[in-house]
Order: sequence, then structure tokens, then C-alpha cells
Amino acid sequence: MTQSTPDTRDITAQQHRVEEDLVKRVVESFDNCEDPRLKQIMQSLVVHLHDFIRDVRLTEEEWGSAIEFLTRVGHITDDKRQEFVLLSDTLGASMQTIAVNNEAYKDATEATVFGPFFLDDAPEVPLGGDITFGAVGEPAWVEGTVTDTDGVPVPNARIEVWECDEDGLYDVQYDDGRMAGRAHLYSDAEGRYRFWGVTPVPYPIPYDGPVGEMLRAVGRSPMRVAHLHFMVTAASYRALVTHIFVEGDPQLEIGDTVFGVKDSLIKSFEQQPAGSPTPDGRDIGDRTWTKAHFDIVLAPDTV
Repeated sequence: MTQSTPDTRDITAQQHRVEEDLVKRVVESFDNCEDPRLKQIMQSLVVHLHDFIRDVRLTEEEWGSAIEFLTRVGHITDDKRQEFVLLSDTLGASMQTIAVNNEAYKDATEATVFGPFFLDDAPEVPLGGDITFGAVGEPAWVEGTVTDTDGVPVPNARIEVWECDEDGLYDVQYDDGRMAGRAHLYSDAEGRYRFWGVTPVPYPIPYDGPVGEMLRAVGRSPMRVAHLHFMVTAASYRALVTHIFVEGDPQLEIGDTVFGVKDSLIKSFEQQPAGSPTPDGRDIGDRTWTKAHFDIVLAPDTV
């Protein structure tokens, strides 16, 4: 596809030397950095940033708009809303970082985006417990096993789960301080786990801020595919941050605004008739409910 720039004139040899000299001087300014990794990151960042500016022939007005945009991203960010994470997610930077840091290993479960709504103080529930804590939605029974790539059960794996309610909102998006739709639990001696949540629904990422403005400006949707978050940790295994997505969700065909969907993570949430018996005998009244199975396979932490 042909790319247009604000200025299509040829760049003179003299102008090219001016620009190259600046890149060289900025890169060399980090030569005395005593941390070799930091030096590598900063010098590479400078090269790529300057290459971008020169490639699109960025105008001073456009650079000023970018600074103003990032300033507004910072201003709207607080302890409950991380606009920089949203920006990273919608640019695919989060998924690219995940891809780089979670190389495929045998049949280990694939990782996906962390998202901006995790809290590290979610309550613990027992096996078969209810993570909803009042979050509204169709009840969903989720179960599976945690194993290594050889099929050996992983006991006592910590499983963090979190999700939105049927209105597409996470607890932190409400103003009443609630904690709902999230919890942690542990796999049993055979690596098994199970819990009650709500059937995931598609929802828009927060789009009332600068990231939403960016999406509207470029004609992109803020919608995420219906999903349930997992973070699984266990000694000697690589930490896993992932989702499961709902098979049949129409949003799958439209796309996920943070590029998080992987085919291996699409799971069936089988709807059960109202009044049908639940796996643990729980009485949910005359309501439909769903059940899903998700086996988690952890890679060793040496990968």
C-alpha cells in the first residue's frame, strides 16, 4: 500500500547529513551509561524514534499534538484507570511484548493481554466458590485442571480470575468501592479447579478519554470480545496471564480492539436450560446457566 507523507520532496544530501548527525550525537550521549541493558534500550529507542520522525516527515504541529495527547493520557490515569495500558493495548504493543516474552513451548497455554482492571487484593474463594460477589449476569460454572506440559498435575497453583458483569463493567468502574467479579483460588492435589462466575459478555474499553478519541479518529471500534481473565502462578513454572473467549460471540468476527484473541483460547460456554441441575448442587433458581471447561498447561520457568 502506498504511503503518503506531508512532504514528498526529495531530501537533499545535506539535509540527510544533518539528520543523521543528530541521531549519532543523541545515541552517543548514552555511551557512558553503566547499565548495559538500559544503554541498549535507550539507544535503540532513539534510533527507532528518529527513524519514525524522519520516515513520516513529522511536522512540529503534529509533534505538539502528540505531546498534548500523551499529557492527557497521563492526567486521566489514576489508581483505578490506566490509560497508558489502554494505549499500549490498542496499539498492539502489549500483545507484541507478550509474544516476545512468552515463546511457544510444547502445548503450554498461550498468553494474552493483562488489561487495565486487575487488582492484587482480590478475595480468596474455596474450590467451587463464587467469584461474583454480587456482580450481575448469567451464572457460569468454570472448571478444569492445571498441569505441566507432560500432563503432570500442578497442585496449589494460584489462580486469579476477574471479569466484567453483564453490563460490561468491572467493579473498579463503579464509584461505590465494590469488589465484585474477581477472586483467587488454588488448584487441589490433582491440579483441579472450579468456580462460579458469570457468562462473559463483549464490552467496550473505556473510550471517554484520549484513547477513545484516537480510536474514533481512525475509525476503530473500542469493543472487546467476551472473555474471562486468568493469571496462574506456581513455583517453578512460568507465570501465565491469559483469557478464555466465548465461542460463538459475534464480536469474534468483528475483531478485538486490543488484538488479544487466540484460537486456542476460544472455549464453549454451553448454555444449560433453566432449572437444570448444577454440578455442585447449587440452587440458582429458575435461570439458565452456562458451563465451560478450560485446562491450563504451564510452561517451566526456565523457558
